[in-house]
Parts: sequence; structure tokens; C-alpha cells
Amino acid sequence: MIIALIIIVVLVLLIAGLYNGLVKARNLTEEAESQIGVQLKRRADLIPNLVNTVKGYAKHEHDTLMAAIAARGVANGQANPLADLEKQASVMGDENQTIAARAQADAQASSVLGHLFAVSESYPDLKASQNFSQLQEELTSTENRVAASRTNYNRTIRDYNNKVEVFPTNIFAGMFHFTKKEQLPVEEATKTAPEVKF
Repeated sequence: MIIALIIIVVLVLLIAGLYNGLVKARNLTEEAESQIGVQLKRRADLIPNLVNTVKGYAKHEHDTLMAAIAARGVANGQANPLADLEKQASVMGDENQTIAARAQADAQASSVLGHLFAVSESYPDLKASQNFSQLQEELTSTENRVAASRTNYNRTIRDYNNKVEVFPTNIFAGMFHFTKKEQLPVEEATKTAPEVKF
């Protein structure tokens, strides 16, 4: 009788440990997702300030700058790059969107920002503007934070999925409705190496 009771207690403790491990792993994935959301929201909040700085650039060169930004955008398949940038910032900052949709908007915004920063190289007054430089640095810093958050998110998803799929936790994962989660996809822009020409 005592041996049976000991076996039952050990099994209950084992099941509780496996279940608690699954819950902890799921909570870590939710925390990692939240961190990406925080960084995307921060970046989305910075973008309108950068757009306004560009739009407010010295009136006599404003039209030339806007034409250069538009021309570069059209060459890269964007009809109105600054409007596209503001649209992507809106999606990035929308907490009701999925993290995958917000990350995709971030990738598209990064493309437009890259073109904007390239065009700004031809405008030393804009480039030298303290406001523009500060926003550029903050956006770059935030982009690095987003990349680190994405890496952490994918790592926690991997660990969670391992717990859900390996024996014996997979048995309890199915019983308690723990399901596999999807990692964030690799951005298309990062799949190919940049071409360097001399």
C-alpha cells in the first residue's frame, strides 16, 4: 500500500513538473513576443518625427529632396515612399496586429528608411541637422533592438516547440492543449548577400 502511494506521488510530481515546464516555456514565448512589440512600437513612434523632419527641410531644397525621394522610391517599386513609410509605421505600432504582420511592416519600413538615408547623403544640411541625425541614430539603435528581440523570440519559440514535441512532454502537451508555435520568418532582404562593386 505504501509503495503504491509513493508511486502515485512520484507520478503526480512528475506530471506537475512537466506541465509547469510547458507553462513556463509558453510564458517565455509570450514575453519575447511582447518585447518585439515594444521595440516595434518604439520604432513606429520615431518614424513620423523623421518624416516630419524631412518634410520640413529647408523650403528652397524641399521640392528637390522630395522629388529625389520619390524617384528613388519609384525605382524601387514604391509610388510614395514617405506615405508608405508612415503606413508601415502605423501597422508596426498597432498592437492589434499579429507580431508577424508588425515584423513584416518593420522590414518594409527598413527598406524605405534605407532609401531615405541614402538620398539624405546628397543633402548635407539635412544630414547635418541635429534632429535628423538624432532620429537616424535612434532608429538604427531601435532596429538593432528589434533584431535582438526577433532572435530571442525565435530562440524561445524553438525551446517551447522542443518541449511540445519531445517525449514525454509531448503526451502532456497534447492533453493540455499546448500547440506548436511558428517562428518569425527570415526577412527577404536578409536572405541574399549584398552585392559589392568596386
